[in-house]
Amino acid sequence: MTTTLRSLIVDDEPLARELLRRMLGAHDDVEVVGECASGTQAVEEIRATRPDLIFLDVQMPGLDGFAVLSELAPDIPEVVFVTAYDQYALRAFDVHALDYLLKPFDEERLARAIDRARAHLRRPDAGGDRRQILALLEELRGGRAYRERLVIRVGERAFLQPVADIDWLEADGKYVKVHAGPKTYIIRETMTQLAEVLDPRRFLRISRSAIVNVDRIREIQPWFRGDYVVIMQNGAEVTSTRGYRDTLKALLNGEA
Repeated sequence: MTTTLRSLIVDDEPLARELLRRMLGAHDDVEVVGECASGTQAVEEIRATRPDLIFLDVQMPGLDGFAVLSELAPDIPEVVFVTAYDQYALRAFDVHALDYLLKPFDEERLARAIDRARAHLRRPDAGGDRRQILALLEELRGGRAYRERLVIRVGERAFLQPVADIDWLEADGKYVKVHAGPKTYIIRETMTQLAEVLDPRRFLRISRSAIVNVDRIREIQPWFRGDYVVIMQNGAEVTSTRGYRDTLKALLNGEA
């Protein structure tokens, strides 16, 4: 016998809510009991409707997805995080084994998330997932966590690249080349996004198109007009530019 899964959609983007509602409409055993466009509204609606499952956007103005869970803790329903950013997915899933939907996602991925949520709800120790969520919230309260891995996608496959093994990152239009030893991968992120999620104590941006791993620098040589050439352990030579030279000066002065 199938039990209806009462679900709530939380996302500040109207089109994202509409798309997810349509996709959930294909599941006869899923009832959408409401939609929320903000974290504040979500907290009120979850307390009022007591859904079995919430599809929770991570990034929202005001209360974000994690703040919503903090408000609800410890009385948290089953959660599937919905995000456009890999770093949140990694933090939620790879570290704490919670499920997520990485935008854009398809019907097959959504179906797996629903099956996973239903299986969790049927387990006698369903409270274990709440404990994992609470552990995640405690981690977030303890300070900012930077990414330890990048998701590399090759065709339909994906693997995790430890950032410690990355030599440097190179802008390539709307993409970024990840240089790690003799290998180079391309990921669909911008340099600005990566600069925000990588530990600045480990990664220095030395130009608009280059971020280098300090631990993978072999040598730094003076270049023209006050700039520098950074020679990486894999032999790559990366040139700094005027707007970012101070970061290298700080490193050479032992200030970084």
